[in-house]
Amino acid sequence: MPIFVATRGSALALAQANLILSQCRAAFPQLEFELKIIKTTGDKLQTASLAQESKTLPKGLFTKELEVALLDHQADLAVHSLKDLPTELPAGLKLGAVGKRADVRDVLIFRAAVPVAPSLTGQERAQDLAQTPVRRGFRAGLRIEDLPAGAVVATSSTRRRAQLLVLNPRLSAPDIRGNVLTRIQKLAAKPELDATILALAGMTRLNYRITDQGELQGENIPEGLLASVLDTEVMLPCVGQGAIGIEIRQDDERISALCEGLNDAQTFRCVTAERAFLAGMGGGCQSPVAAYAVVRGEELHMRALSFASGPVRRGQATRSLDEATELGLQLAAELKV
Repeated sequence: MPIFVATRGSALALAQANLILSQCRAAFPQLEFELKIIKTTGDKLQTASLAQESKTLPKGLFTKELEVALLDHQADLAVHSLKDLPTELPAGLKLGAVGKRADVRDVLIFRAAVPVAPSLTGQERAQDLAQTPVRRGFRAGLRIEDLPAGAVVATSSTRRRAQLLVLNPRLSAPDIRGNVLTRIQKLAAKPELDATILALAGMTRLNYRITDQGELQGENIPEGLLASVLDTEVMLPCVGQGAIGIEIRQDDERISALCEGLNDAQTFRCVTAERAFLAGMGGGCQSPVAAYAVVRGEELHMRALSFASGPVRRGQATRSLDEATELGLQLAAELKV
């Protein structure tokens, strides 16, 4: 009987599940592993606004059906983007392991400036512009602060939207839905959009790349798009960003032992602190909060921010490696005051 690994069917979910599947097969060559693709509520609600999740949509949009498969013994492990996994798991389930974290930074994606053909006369340029929808473009190295008043940066993340508007209050930040490639293609196709923001980890796992000239390249990527990687000092990532979580049954000793060989201890400590912070703030994965923990020697350091009760509140703290949960709860208590 194979060990079934449950995953969503999106390109990114499959890329992440196959990473875990490869690790499983390398670490346990004597065992048989098989992917089981499951469609989730979030996959079915492609037109719903994720920003409204806490008000109108069920929690665990991208995880519930995978968890049902675990509880029904139709799957043995469920692979998630950890940022999508609620901090409060259903009874009988636990976070069994976390893979080594990828780059946590976000990426600003935008259209390149298109130079006007020198052969066109002034009248010809005017006619050309009158017949073609205005598509603003920008030079490589664009910063959020450089975007002009009224520029439209589409995002489904309340965390990104809130930080965007602190950096540049003149922007508009409407919702955008779809998988990574769909959002990129929407940006290229819709002249009313100037930019969008995506996680670098997901783009990398899909084999998209940013050249030294700032060009965005990869399979099915439209031409003429540029990208600027945003430092965490500019855009603090969401809880668990860049990490892959493996959810299992709490009483399954066999799979728990297997997870010990898949877990990255340093990443696990970091995301434990971040998830404790999110739980302490009382929010879900679409709450307007951000947190990022790193190991520094024998200590765990974390920065966090929250827009949950109005203007941004920021904090940072350091504790020992074995106090990850306490670190997260400490920062949550400070930012909720």
